[in-house]
Amino acid sequence: MFQVGWGQSTSLREWSDPQCFKLVGVRAHRFASGLTRNVLYMSEIHKFIFEGLPVRGAVVRLTDAWVEILHRRASNTTHGAYPPPVQALLGEMAAAAVLMQSNIKFNGALVVQVFGDGPVKLAVVEVQSDFSLRATATVNGALSPDASLSQMVNVGNEGRCAITLDPKDRQPGQQPYQGVVPLFGDAREKLEKFSDVLQHYMLQSEQLDTTLVLAADDKVAAGLLIQRLPMAGKGNLAGQSQASDEDQIGVNEHYKRIAMLASSLKREELLTLDVETILHRLFWEESLLRFEPLQGESGPRFACSCSRERVSRMLLSLGQAEVDSILQERDVIEVGCDFCGLQYRFDAVDAAQIFRAAHLAVPPAPLQ
Repeated sequence: MFQVGWGQSTSLREWSDPQCFKLVGVRAHRFASGLTRNVLYMSEIHKFIFEGLPVRGAVVRLTDAWVEILHRRASNTTHGAYPPPVQALLGEMAAAAVLMQSNIKFNGALVVQVFGDGPVKLAVVEVQSDFSLRATATVNGALSPDASLSQMVNVGNEGRCAITLDPKDRQPGQQPYQGVVPLFGDAREKLEKFSDVLQHYMLQSEQLDTTLVLAADDKVAAGLLIQRLPMAGKGNLAGQSQASDEDQIGVNEHYKRIAMLASSLKREELLTLDVETILHRLFWEESLLRFEPLQGESGPRFACSCSRERVSRMLLSLGQAEVDSILQERDVIEVGCDFCGLQYRFDAVDAAQIFRAAHLAVPPAPLQ
């Protein structure tokens, strides 16, 4: 059991990071009300609580970070851009993962995975405790432009969603912790919205009522989270909470009222309206206590562990003879990151520089 900070401990199991590479041959700003998305703004998180009530909320807008994720995938000559329904699913997962990471006190990565028996074999989003994030999806097969969640991942109703907490500073023998839920409801009905999957997870695993509204297109991945807290009043600000309060599940009138307002938010509104407008339209009669937005260096931003230097070391490990033989068959060696999709290209001159630099870095053998 592992206390994740959402209010109730949950059982978790190990998650394995996919192989990274494949060798294939100003501080703060505000949106003006109703501003359109012609300019690429910084990604942002806005957190708030309903003063005196056992309810908290957060809004996330991934803009530059999300566009970078899509750009890297689209620039990959092997895979190409994500199909529209996969793009929407992965964007919703990214927004949800950032929202969840913003609500826990955990030094490490929060990883959200969806996997199953459909054309989308795996979709993964990883968000670090500093809100750096990356995302990827594996697509095998054709998809209709309006494919639903079950058509993408859960054809035989065997799909799963896994949420993993991977500590940054693991102790010897310590493993990541993971909770897994199916992509169906209590009556085994297929869930067609990713927000419904996570709401079901939070209710079953955390004993907390949660409302999520998620949306994504090719410019923005956004989400609104409303969650009932175990305690009302000053306890919220003090960070005090009980392990569980199951007697309040589904019956707290304050949460039910606010959740109904949140659920009225439409997809297009979430994608096109700025945060100030959204909060005012939904909760203008409520007393909100707002926290400083997280943007720029403190907010969501894209980051992947791949780099040209890492790829250079990989080529160096292959040996010069192997690299030269590849270059005899093709003009350029391409190495793609399996996570973000970015491709690194090395011609004969680049390869020669790698091995020359390695040779110069090796100290000469001592004289006998």
